[in-house]
Amino acid sequence: MYAYRSTHGPVDRPVHLAFTDRLGGVSGAPFDSLDLAIEGDAAAHRAENLRRLLDDFAPGAALRDLHQVHGADVVEAAADPPRERPRADAIVTDRAGVVLMVRAADCVPVLLADDDGRAVGAVHCGRPGLAAGVVPAAVARLRELGAEHLTAWIGPHVCGACYEVPADLQGEVASVVPESRATTSWGTPSLDLGAGVRAQLADRGVRVVDASRCTRESSDLFSYRRDGASAGRLAGLVRIGVAA
Repeated sequence: MYAYRSTHGPVDRPVHLAFTDRLGGVSGAPFDSLDLAIEGDAAAHRAENLRRLLDDFAPGAALRDLHQVHGADVVEAAADPPRERPRADAIVTDRAGVVLMVRAADCVPVLLADDDGRAVGAVHCGRPGLAAGVVPAAVARLRELGAEHLTAWIGPHVCGACYEVPADLQGEVASVVPESRATTSWGTPSLDLGAGVRAQLADRGVRVVDASRCTRESSDLFSYRRDGASAGRLAGLVRIGVAA
């Protein structure tokens, strides 16, 4: 169920975070099995997968997630359940007990937490979001909420050796984030989204924990580059907990 799971921060306000894999759900092929997408697979399967995940990760907690649009908008988690998912690519909160979730299948899921447990955030960063600055925008929003010393966890995403793009597209993104320029293992232009995200975080004084693996190369992770429309979605989750 988890590609990575950890706890961070003080004992009286701990931060719980995780990235999922594709194991432990009920979806059949080709979405097998823990598909957390908001569309594609049968709705009953997706609902049961989400229920299983939340029952394990944070029983009884409220979930706040997004309709991701490959932009740079950041929203604060609503106190009451919204009628519709906000159209954004980053979500933050300073309230305990709220699970923030982003979904991905090659893009970079990023989880952020104040080292004192004051605030947390979750970010979906694909190629457009990297160039638009969604990760820096999330960092800035968290600092507005009082987060001073931030740590970021970079989750599973397609690696630079696998993410082939046209040369002009590579140049367009690399002109904004030079660290993202890369070459595939077969010698063609590519983008290293993870390297770009790490550089943006480092420039803003954020400590980085690399919890990534290449989604395209790992059969236990979902990958749009590998599987196309039959790819499900993994998730990054984070919440501020309460002392036991």
